[in-house]
Amino acid sequence: MARILVLGGTRFLGRALARLAVARGHEVVCAARGVSGAVPEGARLVSVDRDDPAALTPLARGGFDAVVDVTRQVDHARHALDALADHVGHWSLVSTVSVYADNTTPGQSAADAPVLPPPPSGVEAPDPDFRWYGECKVAIERLVRERVGADRSFICRAGLIVGPEDSSDRFPYWVRRLAAGGEVLAPGEPTDRVQFVDVEDLASWLLNAAGTRLSGTYDGTGPTMSRAEMLAGVAAGLGVADPRLTWVDQDFLHAHDVREWSGERALPLWVRLPESAGLMDRDVSAALAAGLVVRPLADTVRATASWMSAHPGDVRQGGLDPADEAAILGTWHAVRTA
Repeated sequence: MARILVLGGTRFLGRALARLAVARGHEVVCAARGVSGAVPEGARLVSVDRDDPAALTPLARGGFDAVVDVTRQVDHARHALDALADHVGHWSLVSTVSVYADNTTPGQSAADAPVLPPPPSGVEAPDPDFRWYGECKVAIERLVRERVGADRSFICRAGLIVGPEDSSDRFPYWVRRLAAGGEVLAPGEPTDRVQFVDVEDLASWLLNAAGTRLSGTYDGTGPTMSRAEMLAGVAAGLGVADPRLTWVDQDFLHAHDVREWSGERALPLWVRLPESAGLMDRDVSAALAAGLVVRPLADTVRATASWMSAHPGDVRQGGLDPADEAAILGTWHAVRTA
């Protein structure tokens, strides 16, 4: 049994990690404000305000074998490292693929892809529109390597995380849309690449990394698949046979004010090509060789659908409105047959 400190642990990935660690018999402490949600049963919450530089200092005497931090705030990371870096055996940072400077080139890996510069002096956190998000994570990565050392630190650059408790409108949109049936607007080409990771798979890898003291920098996301494979996998997980997919050209979608990635009037997990061809097409062979295990997509879909059904108010209702989707499909068919 290990003693694990999760800096967070009250929502999504942090909570999934804490829940899994408890299930495997570890002693788990979650240090957080406690306002974003509850820690899993069996974990202990220590209420802290990470804006306070000394908030984590009392935990230095906790005898923790490993720390996992998910912060995006540079000052929070700095405070945590000042308090704990010399008192724990292993440090995992959940970073992001948003640190990369080049989202155009497919097939890049964490070993050789260039990253963004750190944020300007005085910028300690992303703004509400996520400006400086990648840059802040770059700064935090540097702090972890400097304070903990390369041999005791694991930098996990997570891709899009999906699964139960994902409150975004990205993966849940496609689960909801395929479940509704009818003609489905599929953006771009069937061969376009898509990439994400199940929250439980990422949590398991982080926990295993702490146990084996894995070190280095890796992309924490699953292998790429085509958009056709993704939509077929979502349909299979829902028990939907032969979904009616209509593939609509990206230029047509942009001309009709259909937006990319996430939010209102958007088609989630879709980005313009070739400008963003590398965003969801990274080489993750190193992560797979280092122990990341990826479950079948249908399993992720079933778990996500079950959680969405049980917690309908927890998922943001973004994406294309059904009426907008029908109108765009109607116009597309009219253009194609004219």
